[in-house]
Amino acid sequence: MVVITKKKGETKDSFFRKFSRMFIDEDIVTTLKKKQFYKKPSLVRKEEEKERRKNRFGRKTKVSKIYRRYG
Repeated sequence: MVVITKKKGETKDSFFRKFSRMFIDEDIVTTLKKKQFYKKPSLVRKEEEKERRKNRFGRKTKVSKIYRRYG
């Protein structure tokens, strides 16, 4: 939850920028987008597995392909 108090002498623009920054840092928008529609648990598991594979194998295979091509 984002709670910001306005300090004495703070402009509306700086106050709004601070609010926007906190809103983005709290990751509220992406959370709302995820909760907007129901996803079956099997679909969620598949997406998580896909992300894990991408993170685990992604960079290593691209680099090795470059070395094989020019090595």
